[in-house]
Amino acid sequence: MADWTDKLPEAARTYFEGKRLDEVECIISDLPGIARGKAVPASKFAKQSYFHLPDSIFYQTITGDWGEAAGEDGFIERDMILKPDFTTASAAPWTGDWTLQVIHDAFDRDGEPIPFSPRNVLKRVVKMYHDKGWKPIVAPEMEFFLVAPNVDPAQGIKPMMGRSGRPAAARQAYSMTAVDEFGPVIDDIYDFAEFQGFEIDGITQEGGAGQLEINLRHGDPVKLADEVFYFKRLIREAALRHNCFATFMAKPIEDEPGSAMHIHHSIIEKETGQNIFSGPQGGETDAFYHFIAGLQNHLPAGLAVMAPYVNSYRRYVKDHAAPINLEWARDNRTTGIRVPLSGPEARRVENRIAGMDCNPYLGIALSLACGYLGLIQHERPRRQFYGDAYEGDGDIPQVMGDALDLFDQATALHEVLGPEFARVYGIVKRAEYEEFLQVISPWEREHLLMNV
Repeated sequence: MADWTDKLPEAARTYFEGKRLDEVECIISDLPGIARGKAVPASKFAKQSYFHLPDSIFYQTITGDWGEAAGEDGFIERDMILKPDFTTASAAPWTGDWTLQVIHDAFDRDGEPIPFSPRNVLKRVVKMYHDKGWKPIVAPEMEFFLVAPNVDPAQGIKPMMGRSGRPAAARQAYSMTAVDEFGPVIDDIYDFAEFQGFEIDGITQEGGAGQLEINLRHGDPVKLADEVFYFKRLIREAALRHNCFATFMAKPIEDEPGSAMHIHHSIIEKETGQNIFSGPQGGETDAFYHFIAGLQNHLPAGLAVMAPYVNSYRRYVKDHAAPINLEWARDNRTTGIRVPLSGPEARRVENRIAGMDCNPYLGIALSLACGYLGLIQHERPRRQFYGDAYEGDGDIPQVMGDALDLFDQATALHEVLGPEFARVYGIVKRAEYEEFLQVISPWEREHLLMNV
């Protein structure tokens, strides 16, 4: 193996020890969170320090079309320079040969970060915290469904067949028997994660039929976003080995709960290691309330990033385990913002708004950006909520078009995320939304064709 392999993380070195590395996948996340890039022979990768991809991968919609996002110079597809981040090097254990994955960062010809690359957006937001002397810590929770193979989009999605030969059952949250039904898939998820050096904090059955949740250990936002990016792929690959699909759609099955990516946040002083949400005597600080206020005040305008598709808005339904407003409360899962039970050192704020369909880099960046605005502007939250938040009114957009309108006007958020990212993102998502509006649904044909 070549000298560059000395830069690999321990898990990757262990996995490939004594093996002949065949191929390296040079990858980067596009706006939806799809891995784009090139697969090259390991011998060629050893001789190159970068490779090129056109910047048009960030102008592409989820359907493969392009929004008018190229700007005044038109659609000329400039080459980006993609450089490997060897700290992200990870095995691809589901492949038939010995393959390494490496996440790359995107730069222009002058060496400046491409502003609409999702990983660069998150790095930009994290740097703003660092410039204030703060270190943000996050812990994502990933919800997803294991479903029966679906090769006909006209057919509804159905739960997968469990080990017992029966379809996965709903309303079995935290059931170990339900988890056992997916044992072979979960075993492969654990194995793949171990080979890739990822630490799973736990796997539980959620309330939906075939719905699982994986919790990750808290840590650096960029590192955790990399792991979620990798996890989506490894979970899909584990499912395919057992004749089922893993889906991260926000709402894949009618009358079932949706899938969220809950994000826990705490902020540490870089010099002292002190959690800024807790004072010397363990009480809640002004910073704690400012952060909550930032989420309350700016998440509506950022919802288009955390709920990036028309399907995303089907998740925000009363009494279906997803929030409908931005009330905050302690240990209350009906609110959009939750303060979990913890000691002062671990005091954190949970954002329950983001869907699992969002790009992990952008979802975490947006959540941190909202909290950052609350901190630097010394914003004050609404009073703590008591009771069932589903009994109150909703205060987040209910359709994608409204969310995009709010995002387009959110200049304060644009300055944190990057104005050029905001421009490109808004155009691409508007193109997706307008394309969806051209689709006539079965509901419309059933109820309107002969009745209106």
